[in-house]
Amino acid sequence: MANVVVVGSQWGDEGKGKIVDWLSRRANVVVRFQGGHNAGHTLVIDGVTYKLHMLPSGVVRPGTLSIIGNGVVLDPWNLLKEIDALRQQGIELGPDNLKVAENAPLILPLHQNLDMAREEALGKAKIGTTGRGIGPAYEDKVARRAIRVGDLAEDSVIEEKVDRLLFHHNTLLRGWGFPELEGDQLIADLKELAPKILPYADTVWKRLDEARKAGKRILFEGAQGILLDIDHGTYPFVTSSNVVAAQAASGSGQGPNAIDYVLGITKAYTTRVGSGPFPTELEDEDGKRLGERGHEFGTTTGRPRRCGWFDATLVRQTVKVSGITGIALTKLDVLDGFEQLKVCVGYTIDGEPYDHLPACQIKQAKAKPVFETIEGWSESTQGARSWADLPAQAIKYIRRIEELIEAPVAMLSTSPEREDTILVHDPFAD
Repeated sequence: MANVVVVGSQWGDEGKGKIVDWLSRRANVVVRFQGGHNAGHTLVIDGVTYKLHMLPSGVVRPGTLSIIGNGVVLDPWNLLKEIDALRQQGIELGPDNLKVAENAPLILPLHQNLDMAREEALGKAKIGTTGRGIGPAYEDKVARRAIRVGDLAEDSVIEEKVDRLLFHHNTLLRGWGFPELEGDQLIADLKELAPKILPYADTVWKRLDEARKAGKRILFEGAQGILLDIDHGTYPFVTSSNVVAAQAASGSGQGPNAIDYVLGITKAYTTRVGSGPFPTELEDEDGKRLGERGHEFGTTTGRPRRCGWFDATLVRQTVKVSGITGIALTKLDVLDGFEQLKVCVGYTIDGEPYDHLPACQIKQAKAKPVFETIEGWSESTQGARSWADLPAQAIKYIRRIEELIEAPVAMLSTSPEREDTILVHDPFAD
């Protein structure tokens, strides 16, 4: 049976939560494979809104096994709060249906402290992080200083690793003129935390291998978007992990043959939160209209998202670097009523044409969009559940996007509601 990877094809906030939830009714296992609680997914099911940050979107599905993979950096206190919040909404979560990789690194309060201190020290040059400690946690992982979920079982390991972490973090804080940290409270907090988190710990790679051998369908869920990938995104204005589909394998302990289909979640226009290049950004009434109609505020930060026209050049680029098989086009209804729509089909940089966004930060900042104008539609697409419900001009817009990005539309979302979805091709059918 096919295993599907879901990734965002833009700068995140493409509507992955709804699509993953929709697909998860066909899946037996749903896996988060990268990122942390800086991600935000909003699910609207039967009029009830669920806001998730660390948990896989499949948690709202009875009978589905949810897994947090080793590629995720885990804030354990935030995880427990999220579990409690869902329980209050009637969603039961426990060690039977939620597993956390024993080799997943932890986000600690000192990571959040360093994140905020660094942004303050950088001033105008700040990256625009969520301040939740994601970057520093990944740095400690790569530097082999991280405390991992399985380490919580041994008090001596906690004490040794906290000392090692503080040696590094206090050196940085001292250099920036910020107060240094003491380890006693953190050690006590981790020891208190251990019996609450350890029941969820599991050998995830083995659990997934067994599921594959048993013919289970596995859905791998990414966070953020490919344009925020540490290697392939608009560096340095990116997240601290790989977001591309290939990370689904290494971030969960599976080989690349575990992936059968890559679904790229793609918004019908473009948004971005925080700093960084954005060639099609609109700072006029059209941009304001997109933001208001699309309710473009970050699930995690509440920050208003920057809005712009659809950038086919960038999405074609992410299709290539992530091996996207087909896309799920979301928020088409936000474009209802525009007399004209624009789509970016290339750039000019210092007068030279480009068919991609180059890696150079200076060139990215100079990129000017080359637009193609497409006629809009006055009819409503909100809530459409078949092609017959769509205006002819909306279908033309979709077909032109397919041509430009060189990937087909496999699914179409026309509202936040789970059932307002047009299925063109079932990813699990491959």
